[in-house]
Amino acid sequence: MKVAYYPGCVAQESGRELDMATRAVAPLVGIELVDFPNFSCCGSGFVDEANLTLNVALNARNLAIAERAGLTRIMTVCSTCQGMLSLARHTLKENATVARRVEETLRPLGLRYEGRAEARHLLQILVEDLGGAERLKPLIRRPLTGLKVGAFYGCHLLRPHDHVEFDDPEDPHSFEDVIRALGAEPVDYRGRVLCCGFPIQFVKPATAERIAGHQILDAKAHGADAMATPCPLCHISLDGYQKEAGRAVGTELNMPIFHFPQLVGLALGLAPAVLGLPRHLVNVDGALARIGAVAVPA
Repeated sequence: MKVAYYPGCVAQESGRELDMATRAVAPLVGIELVDFPNFSCCGSGFVDEANLTLNVALNARNLAIAERAGLTRIMTVCSTCQGMLSLARHTLKENATVARRVEETLRPLGLRYEGRAEARHLLQILVEDLGGAERLKPLIRRPLTGLKVGAFYGCHLLRPHDHVEFDDPEDPHSFEDVIRALGAEPVDYRGRVLCCGFPIQFVKPATAERIAGHQILDAKAHGADAMATPCPLCHISLDGYQKEAGRAVGTELNMPIFHFPQLVGLALGLAPAVLGLPRHLVNVDGALARIGAVAVPA
C-alpha cells in the first residue's frame, strides 16, 4: 500500500525515534511511504482554538497536496495530527462558508481539495486496511511473550467519533488486538481512553503532571509492565514528563513507554537501537529483558 507519509512535527524533531521506528516497520508490513517535504503543521489542536478557518485551510492544503499526487491515504503516526486532518475534512463537508473560504485560499497556490484524500493513523491502516492480526502474525520474529502492555489511546484517535470514525471511543479494542497478535498481554484499565494531560502542560503543568501520573498508576495497578501509545504528544507526557508526574502523585513510576511502531518493530525482530529506544528518558531495559531483546546501551 502506497501512502502519503505525514510524520508531524514531533516525530521530526524531539520525538525522532517515532519516525525512525515507522520507517523501519512500514516496509515490513507492506506500506510504501511517500514523503512530502512541503507538508505543513496540522495546528496541533491549538490553531483551531484561535482561528478554525485557518486551521482547516492548513490541513486542507496537506490533503490537497497528497490528492494531487494521486494518493488518497495520508498516513499519520500522531493521534493529534490524525484528529486535526480528520476535523478539517469533516468541517469542509459540513460548513459551506468555511469550505468556500478555504477554496479561495488554496486557489492561488494551485491547489483544490476534492475530498478524496483522508487521514489514517498507522494503527488504523494496520487494523482496517491490511488485515490486522492476520497480517502481523506471519511476520513475527520475536514474540512479546511475557510482556503485559497497557495501551494508551489518547484523545484524538478516538474522538470526536463522527470525525475520525475509528473504533469505539469508550471501549476500543483495536490496539489491544494488535498487542495480543504481537504475543504480549494487553492490560485493561480505565485510563487507556483518557487524556494524558499534554494539552495543558504549558498552562497548568502541575495539573497535567497529576493527570499523567494517575494514568500511569492506573496501568501499573492493573499489572502493566509497560505502556504504548500511538501519539507522540502522549509519549511526551508519559515518558518525557514521567519524573515530574511521579512527584505529582507521590511515587516513582518507572514505567517504560513505547511508541506504537516501536512495539510492532520489536515483535518483527528489529533491534532496539534501530527503533530509537535509546532516546527514551524512561529506561526500557526491564521490558526488553522480558522478551529476550538486547538491552539498550546506557
